[in-house]
Amino acid sequence: MIGKLDEYMRFNEAALNIRSNRQQVLASNIANADTPNYKARDIDFSSALASAVTKGTGTSAGLATTAAHHLAAAKDGATMPDGTPLLYRNVAQGSVDGNTVDMDVERNQFADNALRYEAGITMINHQIRGMLAAIQGGS
Repeated sequence: MIGKLDEYMRFNEAALNIRSNRQQVLASNIANADTPNYKARDIDFSSALASAVTKGTGTSAGLATTAAHHLAAAKDGATMPDGTPLLYRNVAQGSVDGNTVDMDVERNQFADNALRYEAGITMINHQIRGMLAAIQGGS
């Protein structure tokens, strides 16, 4: 029973986690708008969500160690805590100091991501209300 409830909410849970991580990346870009040679970063939301949902179902293909002396796969540090790779944002207009942060793009992405995060929370609230209605037998 718990497995089915978890499965029911997995997609929106994964989406909210990725949106939260993306918000941190976008905030970091905005905070470093005046840092020389800072390169703006972002994540590919759709591939990160597909990966997170696949991992949640246990069908992801990853590296497996079959003996105690095997080494774990190396991480390059360019990933989010959940393993989502950080990508560099394409430069629309270069700057003299090498910084690639475009504040208009960052503000728009930040606001769009925040709005979609709120929509995700609304969807989870509707899912919970639907489950409560089914459990309680109400409408």
